Amino acid sequence: MRAWRVHRLGPPQEVLSLEEMPEPEVRPGTVKIRVEAAALNFLDILLCRGEYQERPPLPFTPGAEVAGTVVDAGPETSFRPGQRVVALPVLPDGGLAEFVVVLEDRVYPIPPAMPAADAAAMFITYHTAEYALHRRARLQPGEVLLVHAGAGGVGSAAIQLGAIAGARVVATAGGPEKVELCRRLGAALAIDYRRDDFVQVVKEHTSGRGADVVFDPVGGDVFDRSRRCIAPEGRILVVGFAGGRIPEIPANHVLVKNYSVLGIHWGYHARLAPGAVREAHERLLRLYAEGRIKPLIFRHFAFEEAITALNLLAGRQSWGKLVLVP
Repeated sequence: MRAWRVHRLGPPQEVLSLEEMPEPEVRPGTVKIRVEAAALNFLDILLCRGEYQERPPLPFTPGAEVAGTVVDAGPETSFRPGQRVVALPVLPDGGLAEFVVVLEDRVYPIPPAMPAADAAAMFITYHTAEYALHRRARLQPGEVLLVHAGAGGVGSAAIQLGAIAGARVVATAGGPEKVELCRRLGAALAIDYRRDDFVQVVKEHTSGRGADVVFDPVGGDVFDRSRRCIAPEGRILVVGFAGGRIPEIPANHVLVKNYSVLGIHWGYHARLAPGAVREAHERLLRLYAEGRIKPLIFRHFAFEEAITALNLLAGRQSWGKLVLVP
């Protein structure tokens, strides 16, 4: 089989190589999947660079989420050949490969008619947004939800789920095309951060009160400025640091303004509460079947185009999710 491999750390275009490898063998408690779609995430870039908080041993295959068909299953597993699934491979044996073997507890069924690209593109982003908005922020109908990077994978999921929850969604994005995407996804107000000061716009939109919940996958200056437009007793959700800089939180400002800063590490939650993740998976599949959510996919790329796709993602030249199709 073919797989993308990293033998040394650096930018994806310098360290990723497409190689022939033996197909992985199924083991007890695992499921072997023929990969029909592999979604790309910013963490794949960070892993190649050695900048992610977890460093797999070299060499490794990146790829955090795949969808496809079960071709074999180990003893005492509940899956059978022919079932369609979405899965979260564990590094160093990631999903940018034609076949992958995954522990059963990281494999989830999907409907037979669900496109593999949609299934792969949905999982991490929608689970992250659902966990952040509902379990951590306890988002309520009528609250103002500010979503940064609204045209990105996780941001677009947060807009849709926030609107379904009855929140008044305000989104930020860079450029008119991405702003329009946010509106189509359900944002009541979309702000082009390249042109307008989102702090001022949010304050004007809320008569000076600010946003009740801020969904921030960017960090850096975006986090710092979000503190200026958070409502009293609001909640800032720390989802990631796509902007590069990890901000520092002044405890005195948190105290004086009575707001909360909540960490969103969905992977840690998934390890602690696997039952809750399966329940969330069923809820999200129902919303998808009802046509109320749909992942925003920038483009399907051929398996050989992984480096091109990752460079687009790194250069902020895309929106939504990018998916490889072996």
